[in-house]
Amino acid sequence: MSDMTVKAGETVLVTGGAGYIGSHVVRQLSEAGYAVVVYDNLSTGFADALVHGERLVVGDLADTGRLDALFVEHGFTTVLHFAASIVAPESVTLPLKYYTNNTRNTLNLITACVKHNVERFIFSSTAAVYGMPETGVAAEESPTVPINPYGTSKLMSEWMLRDACAAHGMRAVALRYFNVAGADPLARMGQRTPDATHLIKVACQAALGQRDKIFIFGTDYPTSDGTGIRDYIHVEDLASAHLAALDYLESGGESTFVNVGYGRGATVREVVEVVRRVSGIDFPAVEAPRRPGDPSMLVAKADRIRSLFGWAPRYDDLETIVADAWRWEQNLAGRNR
Repeated sequence: MSDMTVKAGETVLVTGGAGYIGSHVVRQLSEAGYAVVVYDNLSTGFADALVHGERLVVGDLADTGRLDALFVEHGFTTVLHFAASIVAPESVTLPLKYYTNNTRNTLNLITACVKHNVERFIFSSTAAVYGMPETGVAAEESPTVPINPYGTSKLMSEWMLRDACAAHGMRAVALRYFNVAGADPLARMGQRTPDATHLIKVACQAALGQRDKIFIFGTDYPTSDGTGIRDYIHVEDLASAHLAALDYLESGGESTFVNVGYGRGATVREVVEVVRRVSGIDFPAVEAPRRPGDPSMLVAKADRIRSLFGWAPRYDDLETIVADAWRWEQNLAGRNR
């Protein structure tokens, strides 16, 4: 990212920018020279994750009046949207929470963007829009058949964004994330959700003694060791994909959607063993039955983002991902003493 792409006086709006992924993107935007305003209700985010003094406005996307005033004040032409509920099992039991926070609130934001002539919109989407691909590999051309309200709420948001762009001239990129993991290599920020369900974080917590064990859900999948395979991507690489998307839009690129993953996966047992090796702690991992809706494999076909945006990962290594996650969890444990 060069300073040549930064418009003089332009301020970028980042919703949910105090959260896990959003805070990494905000930091990279600031490092690249952008002025950033973060709009976050802090339900899962943390003000101290904003390490470059970015302006934080505490507010909710349901508050359309406050949102409108913010657009009037700053005249945003670029918006990055992260604010969402993201726990797939919870979405099954609380579907209306997901359609409210993810779909309706995204509609509120898109409406404000159209009203105030926003030019560029980058959307935090998910591989959950694909559901369970037959081959275990999801390409952008794969059918979108989500199996839970989380995936459906995000897909509906993609559709709204697509149609608003077609009607009103805004251009957008939707980034479909695979399994984000890891943390800032300097341990300034990382995942802080108390009841996290992400495997690498949970395993690190077990290594620290914050959990007495972890569960391996399903050991009879048709994989090399019987456990599920996922495409784990370092949060720093995921964040850099957003800046690459912004470069693409600033260069005149048309609206599109792309997968963000490495194109290869690791099994649950492989992840557990790497966490044990990195931490030096042999925590218990208990075998349990499969969970409904868990595919045996979910890996990205991730060629489009490389060819279209020129994006290349820097942290494409499971050991690196785990080492950064482990360093962050140790740091976080020290903060919470």
